[in-house]
Amino acid sequence: MSSLPATLATRIAAGKLRQVEGAIELSIRGKAEAVRMALVCLLARGHLLIEDVPGVGKTTLAQSLARTVDGAFHRLQFTSDMLPSDVLGVTVYNAHTEAFEFKPGPVFTNFLLADEINRTTPKTQSALLEAMNEQQVSVEGRTLTLPDPFMVIATQNPADHHGTYPLPESQLDRFLMRLRIGYPDARSEREIIRQPEAHHGETTPCVLTREELRELQFAVKQVQVDGSIVGYMLALIEHTRTHEGLALGVSPRGSQALYRAVQANALVEGRAYALPDDVKILAPKVLGHRVIPAARSSLAVRRDAIGAAAGERIVEEILAQLEVPL
Repeated sequence: MSSLPATLATRIAAGKLRQVEGAIELSIRGKAEAVRMALVCLLARGHLLIEDVPGVGKTTLAQSLARTVDGAFHRLQFTSDMLPSDVLGVTVYNAHTEAFEFKPGPVFTNFLLADEINRTTPKTQSALLEAMNEQQVSVEGRTLTLPDPFMVIATQNPADHHGTYPLPESQLDRFLMRLRIGYPDARSEREIIRQPEAHHGETTPCVLTREELRELQFAVKQVQVDGSIVGYMLALIEHTRTHEGLALGVSPRGSQALYRAVQANALVEGRAYALPDDVKILAPKVLGHRVIPAARSSLAVRRDAIGAAAGERIVEEILAQLEVPL
């Protein structure tokens, strides 16, 4: 695909991505925007945090996204008694070889579903930090590279705070995007209750090979972003750092994430170039969980779903005040 003319390659990529969206929507009804944003996150080589109440399809979306790609998948249910070794792996003694052997943990996969990630302790949560940032893990003095592609899809229930450990800013910053799915509309819910009962995402067909996914991720990097749009993004980032309603603005990692997401969204839309609308659509989802409302702000609330929503509203407020490039 990389040797084709840019326009033709973009059209081919967009057609393939339509197939991926259609495959996921076989399991997730009436949530086209959530499906598209999850796909954007995958193409941008980012990690995804899905935060919503129980039963709306968080796990189904995560598993469906992973099933569209011919890659390894592990689901890990996080609990309060889980240890870092349950994520990374452990060294055990092999009596037959009379030697110690490393048994890789669930993190050695292409797609890791970290279900209810806020139910485990900070010590275990931190086991994912290096993996999410550098696609490698350090175990007993050795550095081991994780498979490519590698994506963490985490879920959490923001309404239940009993026995949970809120994710720290350092971990939130490693998620490219935070999504909410929301309740389905009446028509979609009618289809949901009438369809045969199935396990999470098992109706989702495999559409992409890992090599095809890597080609699509490479195509994302070729999407042109005009200097005026880069300036638009940087103005937004700078305003989050000086806004009186925010105690913490967006980090350089956040600005990189927004840039990649804008490129990915353009490709999904079938364009080889980015538009200001890409920034408007993605900024609240990519930046909202990276900012913290100031204590004196009228929007300042707990660092939970409500707090994240307050961050999104401030990002939208800043966007409304910025001059949109032509």
